[in-house]
Amino acid sequence: MAKKVLTDRTLKALKPAPKGKRHEILDAVVPGLAVRVTDRADAKGKAAQISFILIARFPGSSKGHPTRRKIGDYGAITLEGARDTARAWLELIRRGIDPREQERRAREAEAVKRENTFGAIAEEYFETHLKGQRKAAAVEREVRRELLPLWQNKPITEITQNDVRILIKAIVRRPAPTHAHSIYNHVRTIFNWAIGSGEIEGLATSPCDRLKPKQLIGVKNKRQRVLTDAELSAYVRAADQLSYPLGAMFKFLLLTGQRLSEVSNAHWREFDLKAKVWTVPPERFKSDSAHLVPLTDDMVALLESLPRYNGGDFLFTTTRGKKPVNGFSKAKAQLDSLMTVELGETPDFVNHDIRRTVRTRLSGLKVPENVAEMVIGHGKKGLARVYDQHTYLDEMREALELWNGRLRSITTTPPDNVVVLPERVNA
Repeated sequence: MAKKVLTDRTLKALKPAPKGKRHEILDAVVPGLAVRVTDRADAKGKAAQISFILIARFPGSSKGHPTRRKIGDYGAITLEGARDTARAWLELIRRGIDPREQERRAREAEAVKRENTFGAIAEEYFETHLKGQRKAAAVEREVRRELLPLWQNKPITEITQNDVRILIKAIVRRPAPTHAHSIYNHVRTIFNWAIGSGEIEGLATSPCDRLKPKQLIGVKNKRQRVLTDAELSAYVRAADQLSYPLGAMFKFLLLTGQRLSEVSNAHWREFDLKAKVWTVPPERFKSDSAHLVPLTDDMVALLESLPRYNGGDFLFTTTRGKKPVNGFSKAKAQLDSLMTVELGETPDFVNHDIRRTVRTRLSGLKVPENVAEMVIGHGKKGLARVYDQHTYLDEMREALELWNGRLRSITTTPPDNVVVLPERVNA
């Protein structure tokens, strides 16, 4: 068999072998590397079609005789690329490893990587762990917005502590430190869930394990924001200007003091307008039991004003009841814009501050603490959780009627001869 130092010039000058024939030329640079010249020509019909092969005693081959293995076609692979591959194969053969088996393992490992990307794991987390939880929609929305654009196709085993640090620091610099705490918690929870599943090879520790949120982000400050009378009045007027479903949803949020997710995802089947009770089912409530919300006349009037659709059961919807309303950030921005017109400045509050406002106002109306807590869905504590099985439905109804009445007095200008009594401010 001919042997020579192969060059690109030599290869490009080769002519096709006679019809029905083929011949091989050994490379003088890399042992066993050869080019195979067949009787086929290239697309122009002039130069030969050439393949690189390696002639070697591959592990497991019959009686250890030299075998020819194709590396690739010239053009699809360069001469130097073929030499590099041949050298790598020869090293594997020296170690008793069949290159074909090594490539199969590499393909399988790559397939596993694709299956175990952060994006794939996150989708499984949404479906098998998060689905049905009270904050599922909000968590999924934040993960899709903040994490998937960065880590969608990255193997979860390759996400490092530094990746997490860079992500969280960028959110802190927006500045959005509270949001940074939330995103950090999502990352930590997803990794802990993935590790706990025991199904991801090579994932034994979380990149969050040695990170300290206090050092990385700062102290997580608990919000204490409560809306003033002027802000409440502007809020109601702004909600009145917003079309369905947003305006009605914001007003129902303020009337009831319930969580945004409980209000926005409410179903008509949960409401008994005759008994004037809204039953939030356990799967949508924070605890493992249903939450009863007495309905006041103001709430019932609002509910009766809402459209009802045959195609779905959601109260607040843009899809004729099939899906609940979403896009809360844009909705809040619209509300803020309308409130700014009346207040003369942009109000600095988040949706959850409405809930705190209702709870604070209930205390100002001298509602007993245990009743006020139950109104907003905070369950009984300690021994009362075991021994006090009274539902307090009548007491909660009275509390909400007091609050709705107070809200009417705030948002409606009273006649000149009416004196509005102040709430207790140090309750």
